[in-house]
Amino acid sequence: MISGRSFCFLALLAAIQGLPQAALAAQSHELPLVRDVELQPLVAQVRRVMEATDYLGAPLSPADKQALETAFQQADADEAGQTIQRVLDKYCLFGVNINPESRVKVAAGPAKPELVEKGWRQFLVKVHNEAGVTAELLAASPNAQSVHNSPSRETVSDKHYRKRGGGPEQVDERNLWLDLQMFNSQPLRAALGGLPLEYRIIQLYARDAGKREGKIAFNVGQGTQDIGFRNEVDLLFDCRPAAEVTFRVRDENDQPATAMFIIRDKAGLIYPSQAKRLAPDFAFHPQVYRADGETEKLPGGEYTVEYTRGPEYVTKTASYQVEGKNATWPFKLERWIDPSKAGWWSGDHHIHAAGCAHYTKPTEGVRAPDMMRHCLGEDLKVGCNLT
Repeated sequence: MISGRSFCFLALLAAIQGLPQAALAAQSHELPLVRDVELQPLVAQVRRVMEATDYLGAPLSPADKQALETAFQQADADEAGQTIQRVLDKYCLFGVNINPESRVKVAAGPAKPELVEKGWRQFLVKVHNEAGVTAELLAASPNAQSVHNSPSRETVSDKHYRKRGGGPEQVDERNLWLDLQMFNSQPLRAALGGLPLEYRIIQLYARDAGKREGKIAFNVGQGTQDIGFRNEVDLLFDCRPAAEVTFRVRDENDQPATAMFIIRDKAGLIYPSQAKRLAPDFAFHPQVYRADGETEKLPGGEYTVEYTRGPEYVTKTASYQVEGKNATWPFKLERWIDPSKAGWWSGDHHIHAAGCAHYTKPTEGVRAPDMMRHCLGEDLKVGCNLT
């Protein structure tokens, strides 16, 4: 005789056994294995992904690299393909499926959705390309203010979310905490290769620390999103705090000063991200201006800093390491000429801080206190802000 509890358990077990493997994988965030993949082109594509992760400073573990090299030499192509997937899938934040009708749907992958405040992280995207599509895989998010890789991508994203009633006038600035881009530079290619299986790299940036929910969507062109919003997935990200770096800026007389800084990480990405800046930092140029004693939050890693103070100073470069704890970076400015000693004073007496429409909408554009920081950082003796 079977008790009520046992009967419920057996019914549940039977129901689970009847579920397709894809559904089981989705529940556990494991991605389904793709079979019948030709090994030679898959190996070539995976090698490029390995080179790209090395270049971006987010390499696979030595043990996983060795496991892949072993799989590359396996005689059984299907077994080798499955081994490759088991190694790489754990690095995947997303699994993308393009069905034979070129409709795109996405599922969460096994990788933990962990980001770092003021920094970029790289994740793999597993692409099961049943349609053999050779277009570019595009990523978009209503939590991201801009999209980098192609002008058309932002249009696709904007139209998609506008249809859901999320036009720009309705956007809450507090929700714009994310930045994202697909890494499509060498050794990878911008377009998908048409293989039934390949791996891509997505880069995600977090402006804030703490828990943040984000929606990420994928498509391969306008109209390829699957119905029912299945081309998007919501993830709760854990954004770890970054370290605080204090700038010690001294001029040629060893006095405190304000200077211009262009901060790049090992992969060449700009900090703070130009897409997520708030005044007095601006998105229309790579540099920021910092005075002696001011700070910037940066995630752990290697950085190259270019700094100067306008055309009267020498442009210098310095390298620094952030190791997860607060630090102080010293900068000594070097002047090569001082025109004021000859009676010439540097200045800009006509600054269009709001473009040419400053008289039409005076509340738009750069505010005078923020423009003052730029004047000091470029060592202007006179600056007239037309706002």
